[in-house]
Order: sequence, then C-alpha cells, then structure tokens
Amino acid sequence: MEVCGNLEVDVNGQEIFLVEKKILAFFSGKLRKLLLGKFKGTGRGVKVIFHDFPGGAECFELIARFCYNNGSIVLTPSNIFLLHFAANFLEMKGNIHGIPNLILQTKIYLEGIHYWTWPELVVGLKQCQDLLPVLSSSRIFQEFLDSLVEKLFMPGVASQRTSSSYSSSFQFSGDVSSEGEKNYNSQTTWWFQDLGFISIVLLENLVHTMMLQNVEHATICSFLLSYQKSRFFSVSTAERCKVTETVVNLLCLLDEGSISYRGLRDAFGMTLSLKMSRCCMVKLESLIGSRLDQAKLDDLLVPSPPGKKYAYDSNLILRLVKIFLLESCNKYSNYRLKKVAGLIDLYIAEVAPDPYLRPSKFAALAMSLPDVARDSHDRLYRAIDMHFEVHRGLSEDEKISVCCALNYNKLSPENANHLARNPNFPTGLVATASASLKSKLKTLLKEGHHHKISCDNLVNLRAKNGRRKYKVEEGRKRGRRMAYIMRTRISSSSKSRSLPRLCSCGSVPMYPPNELYKHYGTLVE
Repeated sequence: MEVCGNLEVDVNGQEIFLVEKKILAFFSGKLRKLLLGKFKGTGRGVKVIFHDFPGGAECFELIARFCYNNGSIVLTPSNIFLLHFAANFLEMKGNIHGIPNLILQTKIYLEGIHYWTWPELVVGLKQCQDLLPVLSSSRIFQEFLDSLVEKLFMPGVASQRTSSSYSSSFQFSGDVSSEGEKNYNSQTTWWFQDLGFISIVLLENLVHTMMLQNVEHATICSFLLSYQKSRFFSVSTAERCKVTETVVNLLCLLDEGSISYRGLRDAFGMTLSLKMSRCCMVKLESLIGSRLDQAKLDDLLVPSPPGKKYAYDSNLILRLVKIFLLESCNKYSNYRLKKVAGLIDLYIAEVAPDPYLRPSKFAALAMSLPDVARDSHDRLYRAIDMHFEVHRGLSEDEKISVCCALNYNKLSPENANHLARNPNFPTGLVATASASLKSKLKTLLKEGHHHKISCDNLVNLRAKNGRRKYKVEEGRKRGRRMAYIMRTRISSSSKSRSLPRLCSCGSVPMYPPNELYKHYGTLVE
C-alpha cells in the first residue's frame, strides 16, 4: 500500500506494509497489546512480524483497507473467510463509536451461507483452501461444508453454474470431450469437475462430510476416482503419489458394494508408473482382489516389473487370487468362485508359452484355486501341455510338480485319451491318466448298459401295457356279448314260463347288463 506510516508489518515474509499505528490499533486488540508503551510521540517507527497471519499478505491488505475506511468493507464470498479469520487473529472484537466490529460483521454474513448460490460456494471453497491450517477445528468451516454438500443434490442447482465456471472446471481435468460434457451435465456427477481443484486435505474434509450426510457411497466412489484422474496429469510425480494414497484411503472407508471395479482398475493402471508406498498398494490390491470375479482377461495382463524378462506380473495375480479366496470364505457363492477359476484358466493359457516363466510360478498359478472351483480341467490340461511344449528341458520332478494341479477325473474322455498318449508328460502320470481313462470308459459302458436295460424295460412295459389293453378290450366285448345273450334268454322265456331257478341259483351269475359288462372286463384283466 502506498501510504506513509509509522508501523512496519511483515506478513509471513511475503510483504512488508507501512501503516499508521493508531489507525490499525484502533480496531485491533492484538496490535494494541503489542504496541502498548512502545511508541510515543513522532520518533522512529516500530516493526511487527507475523509468521502465521491467516491468508497472508492479500488478507492483511483487506484488513488495512477496512481500518482506513473507518470500519467499513464490502463483504463477498470471495473475501468473507479471509476477513473472518484475520479479524479473529487480530482480536477485532470491540464495537467502536457504534460501528460493529469486523468479527460481528463477518459472523452475520456467514449466517446466510445456506442461501449462497453454487458459484458463490465454489468461490468460498477456494478461499477456505488457502486457510486450511486455521480452519481445521472451525465450526463455521464445517457449517460451510454441510451447506455445500446439501447443495449438491438440490433440484435446479446445476443450472446456477455459469459458462465461465464450466470452462475453468476443465483446467484441471485435461481436455473437453463429448463424454466429459455428458458426465458434466449428469444429475449426479455435474459437480465433479467443479471441485477438482481442491487439495487432498480439503478432499478428506469434504468426503467425511458427505459420509456424515449419508451421500450414496457409489457417488462418493465415482467422485474420488474422477478426482484422481483429473489431478493425475496436472501435478508432479510426488503429488500424484499423495493424491492416489489419499483416494485409496478414502475408498477403504466406503461400503464394499459401492466401489466400481472398472474405476479401481483404472486407478491401479495409473499407479504402475509411480513408486507408491507398500501400504497403499496393499490396500489397493485388497480392493481389487475382493472383486476379482468382475475382471476380464485384459485386466490381468499387467506387464512385469522393470528388469524382469517374463511378460506378465504373475506374482500380482497370485496375490489377487489369495485375497479373493480369503474374502470369499463366507461371502461369495460358488458361482463367483467358478467365474474366477475360468478367468485364471484363461490367464494360465495366456502365460503358458512364456519361455521366461518359471515352472514353479506356473505351478503356483495352476494350484492357486481349490479343486472345487473347476468343474472341468480340460483348459488347465491344455495350458500345461503348451507349457511343456515350450519348456522341453524340464525335469520329471518339475513336470510332476506342475501336474499336481490336474484332477484326471475332471478331464473329458478326449483329453484323458490325449494325455494317455502324450510324450510330454511324465510316464507315471501317463499311466495314472490311462487308468483313469479306463475307469471312465467302464463307467460310461455301465451307464450305457443301464441305459440299454432301461430302454428294454420301457419297450417291454409298453408291450405289456398293449397286451393288457387288448385283454381288457376283449373282456369288454365278451361282457357285451354275454349281456346280449342273457337279455335274449330272458326275453324268450318270459313269453312261456318264468325265469328258471337255475339262473338264480348261482350257476350263472345274475348281473344287470351294465354290471355284467364291468364284471367280465374285470375278470379278463
């Protein structure tokens, strides 16, 4: 400030201000205490040094303007937090000549936070970022974050955003694409890029506030992964590591079912070029491994670490499988386990031809899953056969260690027959496979014999039922003929004499015509 004065104020080593002692001390209780009795008359000036002034030189200039303007200043979202915390720092409490002190003025203004528009909240958030050391335990700061989070999901808030805020939001997200614009206008993600500028400390505060306000964890997860992606290409390598570690730590706080596997995969891919801490990588691998059944083959084809000759990082896959199995003890169904088994079989087939992959590592991959995970071992057998073709110099013991993963009873007859004649496999195992094949064939023959017997029984049953039906029909015909004869006899004899007693004495059963029909039918059966 180009103002003559008798007091030098060094603000955080950034800038030295020359001001009038009486003017600033009139409003600041702290300066009055510091300067009390140290300056009289018009002698040499006094110098005050502040090492931790809130907001730095920019904020002190605002305070000086307030004092020189007789306690008046226009409060806006862009200066309210700076003025509030600086006023508290300088103890600007007392009302002077009826003029409200600066602390009171800023408190009254901050009471209207809930009525701020979205752009005003974003501006205020940027000011908060510069004051983070002071804000850590501030109730006003937490109220501000509460208001900001509430605004995220209020109807119509997205429409408050201006074109300038739209364009500036992409300064930290890389480039503008049609997909980015689509996400930008999405009902749940429109604010992601507006908040991409915040520091990792402010990110932690914001996410904790979201969780306290019961924001859907899936939305928080998407925001965190978007934040990491947008910051990754705009900061230094060291900062990238810090951003990734912060994001991973926050992801671990969310519900398991809310975390996107695709997002985790992308996050992991970005860490491959970084020297991440072991703790962070363990957490990230744990998140990915517990969702391994959602992966695809391409996700597993991670290049080997620098200096290694083998193509893919098989150690990583073994760790992921181990994590999945530990997590799946009580949570996951056999269906998910079988999905992982199919995925690992594809991976094993992919790495089998690698001439630099050690047999012990290949065996570990083959035996990484329990036997119940696979209904068939055909794909595993084909991968082992390919591995043996490439590694022709393997000893019998090395081959046996690899073949321990095979369950011969889960091979199809075609593959069991192929194994029985395969010169690449150890002789003892070929004999075992042959015995297994013979047993399988016997079983199939028995099943075929039983099937034939069942078919024969079915044919015989059908024939018997046919004969039974024929006999019943014949009985019915006989019944009808006998009924006709009885009716004829009764009709002829009624003209000359009564029905003979013989007919009623039991020699010939006396039934009504319809009962006679049924009776003979039953007898024939």
